[in-house]
Amino acid sequence: MPDTELLLPVQEDPIAAIATPIGVGALAVVRISGAGAHRIADRVFRKQGGGEAALSASPGYTAHFGRLYDGDALVDEVVALVFRAPHSFTAEDMVEFTCHGGPVVVQQVLKLLLDHGCRLAGPGEFTRRAFLNGRIDLLQAEAIGDMIHARSESAWRTAVSQMKGELSEKLAALRESLLHSCALLELELDFSDEDVEFQGREELAMQVEALQQEVGRLVDSYRHGRIASEGVATVIAGRPNAGKSTLLNTLLGEERAIVSHMPGTTRDYIEECFIHDRTMFRLTDTAGLREAGGEVEHEGIRRSRMKMSEADLMLYLVDIGTSDLAGEVAEIRAVREAHPEARFIAVASKTDAVASADELIGKVREGSGAEVVGISALEGKGIEELKRRMVDLVRDLDKLHDASVLVTSLRHYEALRNAADALQNARELIARQADTELIAFELRSALDYVGELTGKVVNDEILNTIFARFCIGK
Repeated sequence: MPDTELLLPVQEDPIAAIATPIGVGALAVVRISGAGAHRIADRVFRKQGGGEAALSASPGYTAHFGRLYDGDALVDEVVALVFRAPHSFTAEDMVEFTCHGGPVVVQQVLKLLLDHGCRLAGPGEFTRRAFLNGRIDLLQAEAIGDMIHARSESAWRTAVSQMKGELSEKLAALRESLLHSCALLELELDFSDEDVEFQGREELAMQVEALQQEVGRLVDSYRHGRIASEGVATVIAGRPNAGKSTLLNTLLGEERAIVSHMPGTTRDYIEECFIHDRTMFRLTDTAGLREAGGEVEHEGIRRSRMKMSEADLMLYLVDIGTSDLAGEVAEIRAVREAHPEARFIAVASKTDAVASADELIGKVREGSGAEVVGISALEGKGIEELKRRMVDLVRDLDKLHDASVLVTSLRHYEALRNAADALQNARELIARQADTELIAFELRSALDYVGELTGKVVNDEILNTIFARFCIGK
């Protein structure tokens, strides 16, 4: 059976972009890639001392010191680094100019290249060309973006693993096995009049089961991968005015949420990240849980409960001085029962405002069965202990899963879930001794879903979505 690939147009026109952040710095990089990139560089670059060969005649991986000129006007002194196709990041001819890092200088260098025939690159277009030219697959392209945006060591390590191609290798083996079975089933369909089986159904069933197990392991790795990439989903919940926004601000070390003594101040959830002991937490400050006073607050509480259902870790705040401590304890028990998969800490807040804080904390612990940490965000007491317990509770989540191969994005997870469903359907059809055509359809579907991950089956809409989050120079 032929490989199911969607051929996409490859643009070879020369593109240019700034590859380093805009701002004042010692150095910046402006890169060009595509057909004619070397000739464009020749028009504007003069080597130091003159009389040497043009950049277009230079070997790849060579650096040249010289100057950029707009006609006879000097633009800047630069180092030009030459790459030759296919041995470059994009697999095209490339030149990277390292110039001085002032924003005006960098813009003038870019304008010079655009005036001489380059087009301004779109977001992620250099990486997109690397994918379309076959230098990397789609998983590796996404990993490059993940590495750029990594905010924790776990996210960086996971991105490195995928950029090296470890997940791609697993998926390539899966796809090869699926291709083999699909090809044999297609042969059976071609010779259907002769009632021939090119692969015994018992052998096929065993192979599909093995593929299911492998896909299942990858699906199960998503929780670890998501946490490594996005951080531990940590929801700060509780009744109005329990100190949720104050705790968020204290953990972040900045005034991110509005703090007020008026209940119902937070009408929607706020998300921010902070890192402690190399673990990234994605904090969500939610609206106070109570009978809503209006339509807007009701919607905020609905969203709060939605975020609670997605939590890896829940910090439930209790105003330790409340007159309804028994009601708070009952609420803690109910929340824990409703979200059994989430790690849970009851945070006894405002301990500075009561004289018998330890006694009251003991009542909360005894009545709810939850771990309780007392804090005073106002005075900064108990915050370090809370951070330590947060890290301890999620330590098993924030680590690399089985052999460092993790599924990190929702796109990957959904494709693998679809592949797993198709394999399950195929297995059931085999058990029922269904027609070969039905079995082949399900295996082809699984093959396509696996192909979506690495880009063997892809379209422009998927690519546009993936590369839209890249910076222009990448």
